[in-house]
Amino acid sequence: MDKTVAFPPYYHLSEEVAQALALGRPMVALESTVITHGLPYPQNVALAKDMEMVVRQKGVTPATIAVLDGVVSVGLDSESLERLGRGGDVHKISSRDFGTAITKKLSGGTTVAGTMSAAYAVGIRVFATGGIGGVHRGANRDVSADLTQLAITPLIVVCAGAKAILDLPATLEYLETFSVPVVGYCTDEFPAFYSRSSGLKISVRVDSPREAVEIAWAHWELGFKSALLVANPPPAGDALPREAVDGAIQTALAEAELHGIRGQEVTPFLLARISELTSGASLDANLELLKNNARLGADIALALAER
Repeated sequence: MDKTVAFPPYYHLSEEVAQALALGRPMVALESTVITHGLPYPQNVALAKDMEMVVRQKGVTPATIAVLDGVVSVGLDSESLERLGRGGDVHKISSRDFGTAITKKLSGGTTVAGTMSAAYAVGIRVFATGGIGGVHRGANRDVSADLTQLAITPLIVVCAGAKAILDLPATLEYLETFSVPVVGYCTDEFPAFYSRSSGLKISVRVDSPREAVEIAWAHWELGFKSALLVANPPPAGDALPREAVDGAIQTALAEAELHGIRGQEVTPFLLARISELTSGASLDANLELLKNNARLGADIALALAER
């Protein structure tokens, strides 16, 4: 590791990540709530390893981020992935939760917001995830911290849009309000996570990783501090019809309301229930879109390194 780069004592970088940072190699950050709260065991651990493998196959270093015993860990070994995947006393850690997690020596998966803040702190500029958080449906209009973090963190974030359980039009409006550029990768529509189409147009389309990098670079050189959100539709062979997904979502939302599920527990409940209602098809789509985003993230990291 480059000894001229100093991180707070509560950060730990794996040897692979430290070497990549020291040598200026391209890197992609990966979140870990998909391991702890997004997918069942053992699919979650297998998926985490598959995403890292997809990134490495491109010649890029993956950096899965989590908090382990109060330490912000950037780059995880197989034992750590297994520990997170098996569950138990693991928490969902967003940006607001780092101080508590460090002080109380907690372990858990970092959300999109949490992963972004940790990645930027150590110098990683590309992050691949599944779907971002956003504005929830319903009267309470809960807004994810992911949107605020996107507004203040200059990273390139690859996603399959926002999670389909959210209010997608309202989420796009918030992104516009916070001056977060949203570009469609080989698409003119905002993807709907499980589905390739949401019916919502986005203003900018890019057809190569280099185009995305050029837009991000110009955005940051102008002094803006927000992320560039690259909306990458799920692979055509794995995507689900929007109508079928919407029906499952409405059923799951009604059940969540009936059972009084609130806060950070809503998303894990809905994702699990939607998987049941679609006979596992949504889970399969989720797995494939995550790998697809990791692949694109690696391509963008390579283009950014060239830039």
